[in-house]
Amino acid sequence: MPELPEVETTKTSLLPLLEQRVQAVQVFNSSLRWPIPNDLEKLVGQRLTALKRRSKYILAEFEQDQMLWHLGMSGSFRLCQPNDELRKHDHLIIDFEDQQLRYHDPRRFGCILWLDPDNQSKLIDTLGPEPLSEDFNANYLREKLSKKNVGIKIALMDNHVVVGVGNIYATESLFNIGVHPAQPASTLSKVQVEKLVIEVKRILKQAIELGGSTLRDYSNAMGENGYFQQTLLAYGRAGEMCVNCETTLENLKLGQRASVFCPQCQPLKRKKT
Repeated sequence: MPELPEVETTKTSLLPLLEQRVQAVQVFNSSLRWPIPNDLEKLVGQRLTALKRRSKYILAEFEQDQMLWHLGMSGSFRLCQPNDELRKHDHLIIDFEDQQLRYHDPRRFGCILWLDPDNQSKLIDTLGPEPLSEDFNANYLREKLSKKNVGIKIALMDNHVVVGVGNIYATESLFNIGVHPAQPASTLSKVQVEKLVIEVKRILKQAIELGGSTLRDYSNAMGENGYFQQTLLAYGRAGEMCVNCETTLENLKLGQRASVFCPQCQPLKRKKT
């Protein structure tokens, strides 16, 4: 699933569409996680005025309307020319003045929805802070974690705690600060929380700079792959040697997600130290 760096990279790669007017809209398959609205034609004639990201959502602002886009498990946007070959799972085409925007989604878990700017979607109005914002700081995170006895990795991936930190970046952040993914969130020390906030921000910034992670088929709207996966130290490396101590990395399941860790560098501590 695309995480925050991949969504941010996608948003950035769509910026060439700004100030272009919509010329036409074609829907080939409206059956996504929620049906694509049947009145997208009202976009025709409107300029795209802004593109923003909130969590893993892209907010597309037109002159009169606003939309919420989510990539789901396998979705992607691609900037194309009209004569480019249509792919099997291209579900939506928005024609702009200079090029087409195509939405491609084999598993169809994404969404293309209207967003009322005066009545924010229930999908985003209860979300936690952005991890790269000043609101996500050690004092905030300590207060949030003090009430949670789930594993720290599960807490870190909770969008009500902080948004956009998915499996890849949670795994890497915890490995780099030496905290076991199953350590009860409320038992992290003040120093550990401070280190975690710093590391989450560092990892996400680096991932954005490298264009995100292309593990299967992710690419941005220009068709360019990300390269952060080349720096991974823990995620996806179960059974390999730890780069720090050469202990074999292990895997456990937390919240239905694989969690790779080093039993030597990330010992499990169930009590506050």
